[in-house]
Amino acid sequence: MESLVNLRPVAESDLPIVYRLTSDPDVTGETEWYGWQDRWRFHRRWERSGLLDDDGGMLVVERPEEILGFVSWSKHVTGRMSFCWTVGIAMLPEARGRGYGTEAQRLLVQYLFANSQVNRIEAGTNVTNLAEQRALEKAGFSREGVMRGAAFQGGRWHDAVIYSVLRAEMEP
Repeated sequence: MESLVNLRPVAESDLPIVYRLTSDPDVTGETEWYGWQDRWRFHRRWERSGLLDDDGGMLVVERPEEILGFVSWSKHVTGRMSFCWTVGIAMLPEARGRGYGTEAQRLLVQYLFANSQVNRIEAGTNVTNLAEQRALEKAGFSREGVMRGAAFQGGRWHDAVIYSVLRAEMEP
């Protein structure tokens, strides 16, 4: 089956879109806007590492000639000698609801299991973000539970839903 989207490293020319997806309330949507961000934060990180290093990274989600958003991951220490990846996604409004985010998250999981030794990949989302919950389930994640009061946004604390996928669940 041919993929709906491709993942690739972030280019310098992509950074304005990354900023919009993390800082523009009209683009992030109500469940993902956490206030205005440092406009040059991603540029500094891109100059240092290309937004790819041992502790995490970011890849652009695209179709031919069209950027749709990005996926990201960061190291989450789970024990003295172990860690998992925590993943996230941000899609432009016009790319939402078409299956692109589900496919991008599935590709990211495959990429991370193929290129690291982690056994667990997890994702969290606002308890009210039903579209992201459906996308995670379609991408192979299992719902684990609700984290009460986990995220501060819009002047108050919100519950989040945690999902995970294990290596053995993705292997043939």
